[in-house]
Amino acid sequence: MRLYLLDYFALKNLEAPSVYNIKADELYELDAEAFSFLKKCSGPEGASPADADSEFIDYCVHEGIITDKTPYKHFAAETNKPSFPSLRYLELQITDRCNLRCKHCYIGEPSGRELAPETILDAISQFEQMQGLRLLVTGGEPLLHRCFDSINDLLHSFRLRKVLLTNGLMLTKERISGINFDEIQFSIDGMRRGHEVLRGAGSYDKVMNSLENVLASGISASVATMVHSCNLDEFDEMDNLFSSMGIKDWIVDVPCISGSLGANNELSVSPEKGGRYFSYGFSEGMHGSSEGYGCGLHLASVLADGSVAKCAFYADRPAGNITEGLAICWKRIEPIMLSNLECSDVSCPWINECRGGCRYRAGISNGENFLAQSNGISRLRDVYKCRAYGYNDDRAGGMNLPKTL
Repeated sequence: MRLYLLDYFALKNLEAPSVYNIKADELYELDAEAFSFLKKCSGPEGASPADADSEFIDYCVHEGIITDKTPYKHFAAETNKPSFPSLRYLELQITDRCNLRCKHCYIGEPSGRELAPETILDAISQFEQMQGLRLLVTGGEPLLHRCFDSINDLLHSFRLRKVLLTNGLMLTKERISGINFDEIQFSIDGMRRGHEVLRGAGSYDKVMNSLENVLASGISASVATMVHSCNLDEFDEMDNLFSSMGIKDWIVDVPCISGSLGANNELSVSPEKGGRYFSYGFSEGMHGSSEGYGCGLHLASVLADGSVAKCAFYADRPAGNITEGLAICWKRIEPIMLSNLECSDVSCPWINECRGGCRYRAGISNGENFLAQSNGISRLRDVYKCRAYGYNDDRAGGMNLPKTL
């Protein structure tokens, strides 16, 4: 009998050697011996039961990691050693074209830029070689890319979890049936009223119809919701709705005042109001590796002009261009040490859970000359996250912990 790695598992040589369940988005850390055994299982000859401890084999069988059935297709194990921190999540903005003009969009007015298919293929290939886990294909509206169908076709061969971020308006049943993504994340910013305040009349029914069709197809679906002044009374209803539908993740965030939101400031909310809404949502989160670092430790973005940045908000502070090589640009993005943030000065007990909140929001919400700083990294607190964890942010008297939110 020979043992084989299931086709939806991929070996990843991260800070700790690991095996990644692409379909379920689960990461298992391994020791060197277990990693070596599973590498044998990933090859065309498979591995012998004598090559590993029986208890470990039983565990892998129980978890659905290995099988004694010869797989239909073999994938070469990409086990190059990554740099620290490892790049686990790549946000790939394939276009900034969009069919909506959302009042909170961080891009603002789109310029019609899009990445060439060969650039996209090269970026994904580099990301996989760097042991990447999750590819986030975004825009604008990614379905508006003129070569989207060709891009969709090339995704088959990559051992990554492919996530499509969309407003859902162009996601027909026909397109869903041929989609090569493991997950589709929809932007839904409230119930009908709250959503359409941002995205326009008629958009709510269309996105909800697409969401229901994706769930019916068996593809994993998630939802991202932005807190704004016109959806504050809709979160309980959204909670009940998304929980009952079987959504994988519901991600709730407060938008940064940039792009279009700067011209629609009446939609923004104060930290006192907005912070409490972080208690909504449900998500298994990211696969982190160590404490002591701020947000975005394992994330980078490739923007529609080819720039590589810490995240899409840092478009004005690129680390280079994808033509230089993803690994080269990634090395230029310095990890944020929590010990360098203002949060650490007051010994916040939640700092490793909060991870300092959003560094970009921390800068602009405090009114400092954010982009003039080195790397655009603010030392100040993300006051929205402070409120989420029950802290009052008093510049004169430090941080005070109230009894309730």
